[in-house]
Amino acid sequence: MKRRFHRGRDVCRACSIDELRAMARRRVPNFAFEYVEGGAEDEHSLRRNREDFDGAAFLPRTLVDVGTCRQAVTLWGAEAASPFMIGPTGFNGMLAHEADLALARGARAAGVPFVLSHVSTTPLERVVAEAGGRVWMQFYPFRDREVARRLVARAAAAGCEALVVTTDCPRFGNREWDKRNYRAPMKLDARNMLDVLRHPRWVLDVLVPHGVPRFGNLDDVLPPGQNSARNAAAFLSRQMDPSLSWRDIGWLRGIWPGRLVLKGILAPEDARRAEDHGADGIVLSNHGGRQLDGAASAFSMLPEVAAALRPDTVLLIDGGFRRGADIVKAVAFGAHAVMLGRATLYGVAAGGQAGAERALTILREEVDRVLGLLGCPDIAALDQRYLRRGAPAASGPAKVQAAMAGAG
Repeated sequence: MKRRFHRGRDVCRACSIDELRAMARRRVPNFAFEYVEGGAEDEHSLRRNREDFDGAAFLPRTLVDVGTCRQAVTLWGAEAASPFMIGPTGFNGMLAHEADLALARGARAAGVPFVLSHVSTTPLERVVAEAGGRVWMQFYPFRDREVARRLVARAAAAGCEALVVTTDCPRFGNREWDKRNYRAPMKLDARNMLDVLRHPRWVLDVLVPHGVPRFGNLDDVLPPGQNSARNAAAFLSRQMDPSLSWRDIGWLRGIWPGRLVLKGILAPEDARRAEDHGADGIVLSNHGGRQLDGAASAFSMLPEVAAALRPDTVLLIDGGFRRGADIVKAVAFGAHAVMLGRATLYGVAAGGQAGAERALTILREEVDRVLGLLGCPDIAALDQRYLRRGAPAASGPAKVQAAMAGAG
């Protein structure tokens, strides 16, 4: 009998993130799935994010009591139930109605942090008040300092635990496959308009009766009556600041009272500079392969960056995580936790909050199982000794192997 994923709608039947991905692909229109799925240009960075995990192989210990395995981690003195969180992703309301709230509630139920995007479709105040849990706020430093200051003040007043500053978007990446779905900015071509009609469940959830989702955190900066998705997208394009520099990080540190995290770092020297400029944490990231095509994967740089940072700096990572095994490898190489992007988006696109919760459950169970099979009953004891660095060439790119072989 030919292998195939579950073809129904019950997200509880999904056994993996890839299975949730297949369910999401059936449920949402092509343009929405492509927005989530695609990368920049030839998608070399996108593919590398997945392939580079193969450059590290597990080296399990045997005859160890793994009757109970602990996977909780501590971030700035507070415990997270698992070594992952939901990272910031924008315009989620295009996948499911109030998807930001669904994701945040799923994170709270799983006992892990949730990072709300600056360009979410639900206002940050609603997410914090209605979802609860540990909510962090992602932030794009806009050209207009007053606009930026207002958003930072709102995040502080709402009680967001951390401000996650995205640093790798001085210009928008060239996402060619996404562009091909439109005849003009934010205007679908005929083929995609017809495809929307083939997804009535999505239409009734997202468009009827709510209308096209809007950017929930921009209502106070757009002119009255001009807060459509198209106008907001044009505003965002104008506000991206190619002159962003370390001086701006110092300014943000001065106006933000909470934890400051810089996202989009790959080079060890930038990681050290982030510490010098007052960052409490960094996120190793190439923006999911959506910005600079040909960039190194975050995972390939992890051992080197982990060795460069002070022990009290929280080291997070994203990019290509689909299995609990990927997460365990990242922790073994020095990450405190992983930020999930597409993995939980597939869940919410497949089934709203239930789908998001299923994605987190799958990963939690996989992490537990991997720890047990590794013979490591406590994730706090996990380190590079549980991995074989420099796997054979057939298992991963030589560049990754060399970086891992030189770590530690």
